[in-house]
Amino acid sequence: MKEILDAIQSQDSTAADFAALSLPESYRAITVHKDEAEMFAGLESRDKDPRKSIHLDDVPVPELGPGEALVAVMASSVNYNSVWTSIFEPVSTFGFLERYGRLSELTKRHDLPYHVIGSDLAGVVLRTGPGVNAWNPGDEVVAHCLSVELESSDGHNDTMLDPEQRIWGFETNFGGLAEIALVKSNQLMPKPKHLSWEEAAAPGLVNSTAYRQLVSRNGAGMKQGDNVLIWGASGGLGSYATQFALAGGANPICVVSSPEKAEICRKMGAEAVIDRNAEGYKFWKDERTQDPKEWKRFGKRIREFTGGEDIDIVFEHPGRETFGASVYVTRKGGTITTCASTSGYMHEYDNRYLWMSLKRIIGSHFANYREAWEANRLIAKGKIHPTLSKTYSLEDTGQAAYDVHRNLHQGKVGVLALAPREGLGVRDQEMREQHIDAINRFRNV
Repeated sequence: MKEILDAIQSQDSTAADFAALSLPESYRAITVHKDEAEMFAGLESRDKDPRKSIHLDDVPVPELGPGEALVAVMASSVNYNSVWTSIFEPVSTFGFLERYGRLSELTKRHDLPYHVIGSDLAGVVLRTGPGVNAWNPGDEVVAHCLSVELESSDGHNDTMLDPEQRIWGFETNFGGLAEIALVKSNQLMPKPKHLSWEEAAAPGLVNSTAYRQLVSRNGAGMKQGDNVLIWGASGGLGSYATQFALAGGANPICVVSSPEKAEICRKMGAEAVIDRNAEGYKFWKDERTQDPKEWKRFGKRIREFTGGEDIDIVFEHPGRETFGASVYVTRKGGTITTCASTSGYMHEYDNRYLWMSLKRIIGSHFANYREAWEANRLIAKGKIHPTLSKTYSLEDTGQAAYDVHRNLHQGKVGVLALAPREGLGVRDQEMREQHIDAINRFRNV
């Protein structure tokens, strides 16, 4: 790997130099093991410890197929899907790999007794397969995590509707928490030149997810003046939704769970912040019964921030714990966009408040290539900034996943792969200086 790293760090390396590099036979990667998929059986989700299931292994470099690229990974990050993979919840991801392996001779590569995980990267193209014309060895890139086959007509208006749509590094193998990753070429996007490797790796999945869910016409189609309720507004997903709302002229009402997280939202520029723990909101009386009085109290608090108006858009991702309240506080004709469900998938709400008030629930899942490209373009233009609070080494990925699982983190957490230290990879120092205050503010969330 030293030869690869030297080429990346040299200012004189050309595409020909990268194409001439010898690929190693193996690389270090964060994995989970198929024979350990039942290791947490019987435990509550909170008690499942990613530090026990995540491994740092040497694995063979995968075969490169048509339309694919091998990328040297300088940095990656931990998303909640990496937590789900590591605790084998709600199902083991090895079922995804088995099904993908049955699709074709080429996809058999993905069905292995180990799963290289991770759905973000920033790095450098090492090799491209047949049919790849837009990217060359030496290109500095980030990757979005949508993997599609596009052999069905269903996906050609919106690739997220492709029947063979998968999330790379979660439903496919050879993900980004590694020194080398295998991606489809249409996952690649230009690395923002004013960012370091770890900063550029952080936004990918969550930034694109927030863009589709909130901004895109496939999601809520947010417009100027909208009141937008954002759950978990300081976290990996919510922090980008907060930025999109502010940048787009909307009015974010940020819901968080601590004074520290409230301060993060204020640093981003939000003025309306609700600390739901400090204000004592308990939307469930017990495991089976919600409390509509708490919905009403919550709605009254929101209207204090909006001049008496109700919410136009709810940016929903906690799921079961908050969904009843989300439906209730949305205005007549308003929209609830939902993904993830980190507090539980079985949502419950009073349908009278949806049906009789003509509200809409929109399911949103990651983003298509165009949406991901637009979200990355806003990062590259300095309109949206990475919310990166801490960076771990590849060896400490288990701890990083544990911290995300237990909600001990702020914003996104990064992982250095080949990058020997933080702060490397900045190519446009002049642009960085123009945005340095914002970059530092968002990095110190």
